[in-house]
Amino acid sequence: MAQAAAAGESPSDFRLSSILVPLIAMITGCFMVILDTTAMNVALSQLVKEFQVQLPTLEWTVTGYMLATAAVIPLAGWLSDRFGAKNVFLTSVILFTLGSALCATPNSAEWLIVFRVIQGLGGGFVMPVAMAYVYRLSPPNKIGAVMGMLGMPILFAPAIGPIVSGWLVEYHSWRWIFLINIPVGIVSLLIGIRSLPKIERKKVAGFDLPGMILGPIAFAALSFGVSEGAHSWTSAETLTGLSVGAAALIAFIFVELRAKIPLLELRVFKSADFSLAIVVQWIVQFSMFGAIFLMPQFLQQARGFGALDTGLTLFPQAIASALMMPIGGFLFDRIGVRWLVVIGLSLVSGALYQYTFLDLSTTGADLLLPLVMAGSGMGLMMMPLNSHLINKAPRELVSRVTSLTSALQQVINSLAVASVVTILTARLKSLADGAVPAAGGSEQDALKAMMALAPKAFDYTFGVMLTVAMSGIVLGFVLRRGQKPSAGEGAQTAKKPEMAVEGLHMG
Repeated sequence: MAQAAAAGESPSDFRLSSILVPLIAMITGCFMVILDTTAMNVALSQLVKEFQVQLPTLEWTVTGYMLATAAVIPLAGWLSDRFGAKNVFLTSVILFTLGSALCATPNSAEWLIVFRVIQGLGGGFVMPVAMAYVYRLSPPNKIGAVMGMLGMPILFAPAIGPIVSGWLVEYHSWRWIFLINIPVGIVSLLIGIRSLPKIERKKVAGFDLPGMILGPIAFAALSFGVSEGAHSWTSAETLTGLSVGAAALIAFIFVELRAKIPLLELRVFKSADFSLAIVVQWIVQFSMFGAIFLMPQFLQQARGFGALDTGLTLFPQAIASALMMPIGGFLFDRIGVRWLVVIGLSLVSGALYQYTFLDLSTTGADLLLPLVMAGSGMGLMMMPLNSHLINKAPRELVSRVTSLTSALQQVINSLAVASVVTILTARLKSLADGAVPAAGGSEQDALKAMMALAPKAFDYTFGVMLTVAMSGIVLGFVLRRGQKPSAGEGAQTAKKPEMAVEGLHMG
C-alpha cells in the first residue's frame, strides 16, 4: 500500500485512493462507536417506560458511556507504543463489539449502565488511534482533506443514529440498537486486519498510574455532581460529587505536570494558540452535543412523536453534516480555521435561537431550516478544529495531542448531557411549582399543566446553550491560522521515519 509519509512518496504525488482501504476500516470502526452515542438518545423515552425509572437515571447510560471512553483514551498513546497501533485498534473494535452484545441483554437500567460502561471502555481507543493513523499517512498540506473523510462518521453517525434507533425501537426492540454493531464490528475488523499498516513498536519507560486513577475519578465525580444538581444544588450528593471532583482534578493536574511520563501531556497548554483553540472546541462540543441530545427528548416527551418519526425529523441534520464535512476539510487547507469556526458557530447559534421558540404546535417542517443550519455548522468546523489543534501544538508535544483532545471532548460531552438535563429538570420544576397547583386537584389536569410547561423548559435550556455558542463566535475571531503547511514539509517528514512513527503516539 502506498503512503505519502510512510513509503517516501512525494506529497505532491499523494492520492487519497492510496489510503482508501485502511480509511474504510477506520471510518467503519469510528461510525460504529459514535453511532451508539446518540442512538441511545431516541431510545431513552422508551427505556423510561420499560425500566420504570426517571430520565436523570437513564441519562447515565449516555454519560457513563462517554466517561468510560474518556477514561481509556489517554492510554491509547502508551498502549500504541507498547503493543502497536494496529493491535490496539483491532482489539478495541473486538471489545466494543462484545460490549455491544452485552448491552442487548439486561432487564434493568442498572445493568444497562454497567454494560454501557464496558462498551465505552472497549471503544475509547478507536477514534484517537484512527486520527493518529490519518496524521501518519497524510502529508501536512493534505491533513484537512483526509481528516474531513475520517470526520464524516463523527457528525454523520450522531445524526443518522436517531433514525436507525427510532426504527428499531418502534418496530422491533431497543436491543437491536446494540446487536447491529456486531456485523459492523466484524467488517471493520476483517478490513483492518488486511489493510492497516503495521507500525514498529517502541520501548516505553513506564506508566502514569496516579494519573489513570485520578483522571476518571475527577471526570466522573464532576459529572455526577452536576447531574445531582437537577434535584438540589445544596444536597449532600451534589456537594460531595463537586467537591470530590474538584479535588481530584486539582490533584490530577498537579500529578500530570510533575510526571516524567504523564498520562495527558498538559504542558501543551503553554501554547496560547492551542489553549484558545481547545476552549473554542469545548464550546462547540457543548453546543453541538447538547442540542443533539436534547432535541429527541423534546420531540418525544413534549410533542409526543414516535421514535421513528423523531429519527426522520432529525435526518436533515445528518445530510447537512455529511455534505459540509469534506467541504470544511477542503477549505481548512486553504483558508485556515478562523472563518470556518465563526461561520459554523453562527449557523449553530441561529439554529439554537430558533429552538428557543419551540411549542406544542411545532412540526417537523418547522424544524427543517434550523436542523439544516445546525448540521451545516457542525460539519463545517469540527474536523478543521481538530486539525488546527494538531498544528498549533508545540512540535515536541504533538504526539500526545490526539489523546488529550479526544479525552477532553468526551468529558465535555458528558458534562453537556448532565448540564442540559440538570437545567431542563430544574427549570421544569421551577415552572411547575408555580403553575401546577392552579390546575385544580385533578391528577389529569396536573399532567396537562406539566405538558404545557415542558416546551417553556426546553426553550429556556436551548437559550442557555445559545449564550454559550455565541461566546464561541467571539473567541473564534481571535483564532490565528499560523504558517500554512507546505508540500516540502511533507517531504521532510517522509524522510524521517521516526517522526512519522511518533505521529502514532498521538492516539
